[in-house]
Amino acid sequence: MTLRENFGGALRTVRRFRRVPQEALELVSSRTYVSSLERGLKSPTLDKIDSIAKALGVHPVTLVALAYLRSHSPAEQQNVLAQVELQLKQLSEFESIASESE
Repeated sequence: MTLRENFGGALRTVRRFRRVPQEALELVSSRTYVSSLERGLKSPTLDKIDSIAKALGVHPVTLVALAYLRSHSPAEQQNVLAQVELQLKQLSEFESIASESE
């Protein structure tokens, strides 16, 4: 599966988990656009991911992470999440140090 298809599947999973019909997202996107995303026909912008995630009541990183996790086995998913958590901590610490030295 492509990343675009994985994102579409992740969006569909979150939307169904939250029990939100596609029509309920029309305030941020048309139902046709949401359907195209879910079928992996289109790729959203970061702004659109943010809007859709807010409408679904999840963090945008959740949608993106779930899209990437779909290409890994359940056993590998924990390793991927641990790697991302470590990298985010390291980068956050680096940004703190870098901003103090400016």
